[in-house]
Amino acid sequence: MNTQRKFNVLFICTSNSSRSIMAEAMLNSLNHPLFQAFSAGSHPKGEVNPNAIKILQTNHVKVDGLRSKDWNEFAGPNAPHLDFVFTVCDKAAGEACPVWPGQPMTAHWGVEEPSVKPGENVTLDQKFLEVATVLRRRIELLLALPIDKLDKLALQDSLHEIGKT
Repeated sequence: MNTQRKFNVLFICTSNSSRSIMAEAMLNSLNHPLFQAFSAGSHPKGEVNPNAIKILQTNHVKVDGLRSKDWNEFAGPNAPHLDFVFTVCDKAAGEACPVWPGQPMTAHWGVEEPSVKPGENVTLDQKFLEVATVLRRRIELLLALPIDKLDKLALQDSLHEIGKT
């Protein structure tokens, strides 16, 4: 792959209010010279979860400009060219996605919904921290890939493997 330009990454989750937003903000906060992140949802909630904002700010990640977006913003003729599309929730992974211009590489990086279930002895803050930690680790693994040295098949395999970590 050509590494002379930035790679555009789209993180998708159904409501685009927590997981995909956190992934977008974390990747962009790393200021990597080759990557620009976006997020969207199939049924956007229209607002960012305050707990997602809180955990991002606690981890010194900029939250300016974050908003819940419909994935159709990234399927039109004026959308940025997408190189990678990652679903971060199981529901979005099972939905029929728009046709992304440029045929980006896709992978499922499913992360559990950050909610506390009855009987669990954890706080909502702990759940959001767990989700943020998993996403951050997967993003770091993406950034560590020798993209310019991998053929398409090897890169696709690597992206799928990252989703299993």
